Amino acid sequence: MSGTVRTDDGRGRLGNALSGLAVAVGSVLFLGGFIWGAVVYQPYTVPTDSMTPTVHAGDRVLAERIDGDQVRRGDIVVFRDKQWGDMPMVKRVVGVGGDTIACCGDGGKLTVNGKAIEEPYLRTKGPASNKFTATVPKGQLFLLGDERMGSLDSRVHLQDPGQGSVPRSAVEARLDAVAWPLDGGLLERPEGFAALPGGVSRPGPVKLVVGSVAIGAALIVAGGLYGPIARRLSGRRRGADRGAGRRKATAGV
Repeated sequence: MSGTVRTDDGRGRLGNALSGLAVAVGSVLFLGGFIWGAVVYQPYTVPTDSMTPTVHAGDRVLAERIDGDQVRRGDIVVFRDKQWGDMPMVKRVVGVGGDTIACCGDGGKLTVNGKAIEEPYLRTKGPASNKFTATVPKGQLFLLGDERMGSLDSRVHLQDPGQGSVPRSAVEARLDAVAWPLDGGLLERPEGFAALPGGVSRPGPVKLVVGSVAIGAALIVAGGLYGPIARRLSGRRRGADRGAGRRKATAGV
């Protein structure tokens, strides 16, 4: 009998230790994920529908804080420039310094240095834009909205210095995911720009951040539930043992 009690106590102590460890590790992952995310990402609310159907007005997005030198063609960036009203704007980079951007090439597609670009994110099936041509100065970026028929973007500023481009230093962050609504998900890098010099950028650590928070929360919940569940199961076992003992005593009488 005494041997059984020690075994049960040992299991209880081990379970409590593992429960505490799960809560501790979960807390580190959960809080660490939030802190990591707060350091790396900046939340923004998209102000207009100029980037539909990729992101819509009112969407809450996660934008990775980056330096302008990290920007690649195809990136959706948050930037601020005096020529554009000195307020946060969200547009897609379609050209970098030295590029010649034009529309429209074969099939009504946007061209970068004469290469037609596949843009599956566009809403309309017609030409990618009204006709224009622009050469991007060194250190500058040429930006368009995905809603080409309604976006006020670099095409509106073609007569400004730099033919509508903005300096790389104007970039504050690069969009990685739509946080709200929840079905927004990750924003994929467009393959249409991948074959150009410099390629496309890699996604930030948003998956790791979300994974850290989710796993941490699961461990905290699992560790917290262990105690009540273990006590309930233990109580049931004790009740079953007492019932078995009474039945044996009755049978002996």
